[in-house]
Amino acid sequence: MAETPEPSSATKEITQYVNINNAKLVALFMVIVFIGYHSTLHFKYGNDSCKRLMNDGRFPGREQWQPYGCMMHKYSNADARMCMHYISYWGGHNHFSFVGDSRVRQLYYKFVSLLSDGATPEDEGSDQGKAHHDLHFSDSKINIKVDFLWHPMVNASMYDVYYKWLKSDQPSTRPNVVITGSSTWAIKMFNGSAAAIKNFYSNLTMIAEMYNKLKDSTKVFWMLQDPVQEEKLVDARKMITNEQINSYNKIAVTALEDSAATIWSSSRKVALGMKYDLSADGLHINKAALKIDSQMLLNMYCNNDMNHNDGTCCNSTEQTTTLQVITGIGFLVCMAISVGMMVYRRRARRILNKARLAAESSGQNGSVIQTDYNSAFYEIFTSLGKLGLIMVYFYICDRTNFFMKENKYFTHLNFFLPFVYVMILGLFFTETSNQTSLLHRDQTDEWKGWMQLVILIYHLTGASKVLPLYMHIRVLVSSYLFLSGFGHFCYYWEKGEFSFFKYCKGWRQQPVIWRQRNSQLRRVVEVLFRMNLLVVSLCFTMNRPYQFYYFVPLISFWYMVIFVFMAIPPHVTAESSEASPVQYLYVILKFVALIAVIALFYLSEVFFEKVFLMRPLKALFVTSDDSIKEWRFRWQLDRLSPVYGMLFAFGYKVLVRYKVIRTDGTESLFSYPVSWALCGLSLVGLASYTIFSLLCNNKYQCNDVHSYLTFLPIVSFILLRNVPGFLRTRYSSFFAWFGRISLELFICQYHIWMAADTHGVLVLIPRYPVLNVVITSFIYIVTAHEISVITKSLCTYAVPQDLRSLLRNILIFVAVLIPLCHVNGLLGF
Repeated sequence: MAETPEPSSATKEITQYVNINNAKLVALFMVIVFIGYHSTLHFKYGNDSCKRLMNDGRFPGREQWQPYGCMMHKYSNADARMCMHYISYWGGHNHFSFVGDSRVRQLYYKFVSLLSDGATPEDEGSDQGKAHHDLHFSDSKINIKVDFLWHPMVNASMYDVYYKWLKSDQPSTRPNVVITGSSTWAIKMFNGSAAAIKNFYSNLTMIAEMYNKLKDSTKVFWMLQDPVQEEKLVDARKMITNEQINSYNKIAVTALEDSAATIWSSSRKVALGMKYDLSADGLHINKAALKIDSQMLLNMYCNNDMNHNDGTCCNSTEQTTTLQVITGIGFLVCMAISVGMMVYRRRARRILNKARLAAESSGQNGSVIQTDYNSAFYEIFTSLGKLGLIMVYFYICDRTNFFMKENKYFTHLNFFLPFVYVMILGLFFTETSNQTSLLHRDQTDEWKGWMQLVILIYHLTGASKVLPLYMHIRVLVSSYLFLSGFGHFCYYWEKGEFSFFKYCKGWRQQPVIWRQRNSQLRRVVEVLFRMNLLVVSLCFTMNRPYQFYYFVPLISFWYMVIFVFMAIPPHVTAESSEASPVQYLYVILKFVALIAVIALFYLSEVFFEKVFLMRPLKALFVTSDDSIKEWRFRWQLDRLSPVYGMLFAFGYKVLVRYKVIRTDGTESLFSYPVSWALCGLSLVGLASYTIFSLLCNNKYQCNDVHSYLTFLPIVSFILLRNVPGFLRTRYSSFFAWFGRISLELFICQYHIWMAADTHGVLVLIPRYPVLNVVITSFIYIVTAHEISVITKSLCTYAVPQDLRSLLRNILIFVAVLIPLCHVNGLLGF
């Protein structure tokens, strides 16, 4: 019989070159290219985000303005007043002057309305008596003064304003911010003549000298003139054409090019984007455009003092701490050592090859020359060097302004389009699994994978504003904790051995016990290491508290709770329960005790804080402002989800033990009538939760009942996915691949996919948002995969099978940690 032909050469070539390792090389090349590209941009145009804010931007959606390359915070009245109060408290000077015509007056009114704690007029129509007069606003509570000075033309009158400020005996009387602009009156008064344009240039050139002299005390912003809607203009204004306005804007840019004044061109681009939404007279700007302009002014003035997470425009980067410097030096040393070892390894190979060739040419059977480098030492430092290189990329992306950042923008299309695309793509890669048990490994990897991708889409698009979406994502997060409870309970039920006497005895007489793969103590250390390596590295590198990455503290905490639950006497496992069924009662009593303890922590806030605020444990549960509110919120929101998973696992094991369900084949878990009934009930359960999320009024009410209802959609999905045999034995390899790196994906998104600690979006390719998301997603995914590989590699050496080696590693870790805790005041009691 002829031999079976091998796969086609085309298929072999594709699989040879299209793989994750080559993808990582491509991603590294991309990062180097983008570093070079942004370095060129900074060299050519500078790296001033304030300049970007006032110069350029775009409309990603209706009435949604996105500055070029930076994030704009949306200031409320409370935020704006807090800013002015803060600046005043620290000795700042809050004095704004708006100098110009009726358009500038419009902006004055809108700006004042954002700062005032009472009713103020928003347009000139409400204050006709002062239409062509100066206007003044002040508020002693926040120590602010805002003036509008009626100077509709660039002439001697406007020059005198700046001259008086310059010659003032009290420099504090000068405004620290001036917003000015003019042209429509000159066009109207001189009927659009060419002579008027020359006169405008001459006068503005003289006033520019005042700008230069006032630059130490006053920031001047010249607003380029907004377009008009010519068909709506009355006859007296017909000469104010967009052609004339463009000519005056060009003259203004030329006259002020080398002055201390900042050309505010982004306000004009906002108006251009809303050209057909002007006021009824065709000249003045609508309230939406004025609102955006006012927000730009507040972002320019306040961001650097208020440090809003979603406001990077005009905001300087945070100072590097000593711990970050030490961490950076440590990673640089590891990178240098790994590079040196790579060079040494190559050289050793060349020497070995030369010696072998020389021996063969002389006809001698020479012994093989052994290199003296240590493979374990090489792997450790190579992994640490790669991790250090990745941490450098993290730092550049989210602790510097080297790469750009933009605000999130939510629309239903932005969310559901990638959601549908990902779901279709995942279903396309379905395969048959060799496993048939309920929630087997392939299926749980698939579940984690598609949940993680949905969560990423949710975070990137800022969909938390939509309450039904928020509640469904809360279910997905709870599902992770449910799976954690289910998986760990099943593991310890089948393989658990918690006799501490054995371990103590084994340490003295039978060290081999520790080296057994079912050693539960070693598993605890290993699981905690793999969960926390990336987060701990990021805490040191990015200067963020452990609680900032809330999901890892949450799953680490509940893993320890599950371990203690299974480890405390009486020890119940599958083997012991088969010998004595009464032990099922012990498990039920332990569940009652666990739920009672959880209820105690939930009902007593004082007790909760006393436990979790104990030093040095406090550092694990508080945020950067020394508050435990975030941890309490996250804990109580999913306080029952791991317990649901453990209860479900316990029930499943009991049903399998008594052969109520069948999991050893591809048939349904139950008889056909029961299976169909359970599937129908599961659909009802999923639909019921969706209806609840649609009818829920606010997040507070939804969150209040979430912990009690979350089991309904989770268990409904599990039954629907597992009861029919044809569904239980099929899975998506696409989703499963992402599920195996879901933890790394969840953490890495904070800094190298999104930006500003998840409040914005990282921008490597400005002006092309879709292409930018594709490129950043590719780099982010392969980085997460590489971190997963590094973690597994380092775990082998950090958590060795030998107990003495492990204790040595723990002592080294503690020796490094104690000085850090002492410096940060975490060792006091």
